[in-house]
Amino acid sequence: MRKILFIINRKAGTDREKLLEDVIRQHLPAPEFSVNITHLAYLGHGTHLAQEAVQQGVDTVVAVGGDGSINEIAQGLIGSQTALAVIPLGSGNGLARALKIPLNVHKALQVIVQNKRGPIDAGYANEHLFLSNAGVGFDAVVADKFRHTKKRGLQGYAKLVIQTFREYKGDNYTINIDGKTLDRPAFLLSVANGNQFGYEFKLAPDASVFDGLLDVCIVPPVSFLGLLPLSIYSLLGTVHKTKYMQHYTGEYITVNSPRLAYLQVDGDAVPLTSKGEVQFKVVKAALQVILNN
Repeated sequence: MRKILFIINRKAGTDREKLLEDVIRQHLPAPEFSVNITHLAYLGHGTHLAQEAVQQGVDTVVAVGGDGSINEIAQGLIGSQTALAVIPLGSGNGLARALKIPLNVHKALQVIVQNKRGPIDAGYANEHLFLSNAGVGFDAVVADKFRHTKKRGLQGYAKLVIQTFREYKGDNYTINIDGKTLDRPAFLLSVANGNQFGYEFKLAPDASVFDGLLDVCIVPPVSFLGLLPLSIYSLLGTVHKTKYMQHYTGEYITVNSPRLAYLQVDGDAVPLTSKGEVQFKVVKAALQVILNN
């Protein structure tokens, strides 16, 4: 009997949650599967639930939600043999897209049933885990503001991007990549583990959660009119071949700037304990996940 724990980020209504639980049990019937379903109740709850699941010998922990919930749950699974699975019900769904997990709930459940698994790399920005990407530039400022807004989804995010752009000033960074130092002005400075930033935006289309490397994406200062081609090239997956981005890879990256004050991991703003500096590293094959065939 395969023990599976579903951890749901409770943002949907009660009726939708009941329907979701019925669909889960339809695809994972007893006695072949032993299914437990629980919900996130507070910040950090997902990590605690995942740690308990590891101790109890649970085979698979399923994160039902967006990249933030997935990140929180993954923190409790790093280094264990309990696999992370994803039912993407968030806004951007960056990790799910990188792993080619279907956005349809029924199809995502079938991936869990098939039980193909393997390890992926994990990134760290200082002490903070990231599976998709982390950043210290414009994206980090937007993430900090986004956590205070009630309007979610792509439309709300796009509106916030435009508002923030008007007041945002880029910065100059000293970037060390595996011992090589660069000095660069940047509008956006992101470090990617996977190739997806959510909503099908790909600043690092060749990045892979399996290659043991992090991709450094530096977008030079850009005008307001430059946001449109930058966005289009990102959606097309060709931005790394244009003047809008400089691209590097490495295992250990340090970013310094006196004005560096914001940090986002997997789209969520997190505290910056060492103001002015962020150290990025990759931990290879750190997390077992359920993969799509």
